Amino acid sequence: MTRGLFVTLEGGDGSGKTTQAELLEAWLRERGRSVVRTREPGGTDVGVEVREIVLHHRGDIAPRAEALLYAADRAHHVATLVRPALERGDVVLQDRYIDSSVAYQGAGRVLDPDEVRRVSEWATGGLSPDLTVLLDLDEESARARLDSAPRRFDRLEAEASEFHARVRAAYLDLAAAEPERFLVVDASRPVDEVAAAIRDRVGALL
Repeated sequence: MTRGLFVTLEGGDGSGKTTQAELLEAWLRERGRSVVRTREPGGTDVGVEVREIVLHHRGDIAPRAEALLYAADRAHHVATLVRPALERGDVVLQDRYIDSSVAYQGAGRVLDPDEVRRVSEWATGGLSPDLTVLLDLDEESARARLDSAPRRFDRLEAEASEFHARVRAAYLDLAAAEPERFLVVDASRPVDEVAAAIRDRVGALL
């Protein structure tokens, strides 16, 4: 059985990951590919409960506890949804993965990023994406996008701009360290241009 394709979408809140995942899923399905679109946290029943804790818990969560909650969700998600889909030959499009923990809990919460990565790599059995799309957007523009749609901010979205600046810098460092895995796209460009750049890279992998 041919292994599928594992594509993750990363970036700060407001960078357009959901929109681009929807467009890419539609493009792939038009070409006859079987697609599983999911997210972390929240891609499974267990993940929905973890998501409620890490994003909407009233009160503080210790940074290490937060990192472990994300890793626990990731372990279950990969074992029960992602790996089975890849083994079937599906294309998995996933909103956030290990790089999110390295950026948000490592840089954002000022934990050791190498330790954060090791926990998640152990949790997932070392499963790595074939492609990671980083939608890069400065924190001021991202905040303006979030503010334009009245909604309740989650615990991470509500963090100060300095937090989000650290997250963005960490993402760019990760991409620079693994250019063969990452596609960095300027998320301030028109939606269709961003989608075209992503399709070109995914099409080459297919």
